[in-house]
Amino acid sequence: MPLRSRFATRSRNLPKVTVSGVAGRGLRALPVVAVVGAAVAGTPAANADNKRLNDGVVANVYTIQHQAGCTNDVKINPKLQLAAEWHANDVLNNRALDGDIGSDGSTPQSRANAAGYTGTIAETVAINPALAISGIDIMNNWYYRPDYMAIMSNCANSQMGVWSANSLDRSVVVAVYGQPG
Repeated sequence: MPLRSRFATRSRNLPKVTVSGVAGRGLRALPVVAVVGAAVAGTPAANADNKRLNDGVVANVYTIQHQAGCTNDVKINPKLQLAAEWHANDVLNNRALDGDIGSDGSTPQSRANAAGYTGTIAETVAINPALAISGIDIMNNWYYRPDYMAIMSNCANSQMGVWSANSLDRSVVVAVYGQPG
């Protein structure tokens, strides 16, 4: 005769699975653990979508430009975004990099040209030694650097591409600014 508990439980996901009594718990719970473990193992890895963060950087640059007296719009350019993506991934995967020069010696201008952009380029890079970075962290990083503030507030930089990439211990955001030409 099996031991019974006062409170039998039923899983919502598996039909008629009960766990009762101290003696029966180990043997009866084993199939449940196996099924749950298999379900978790078969779950695809989550890929973060940083679109909101990237678009927020563009919006913040627009605000900075308008505070500086600019009247133009800042448009997202897919070619500049591709150049930003290349460099963000390069900086994420090559710890020795901390600025504009790529692991292959590429510059912001050469990456933008390789992506098909023909105008003049400037670039800002933010690196955070953590899983995530917020728009506030990015703007605080760039706002108080005179060279980056000059890039962001330059009214001629009317096109942008922003890309962010993350690992467990590092986040990188690259913004490429373009002056059509």
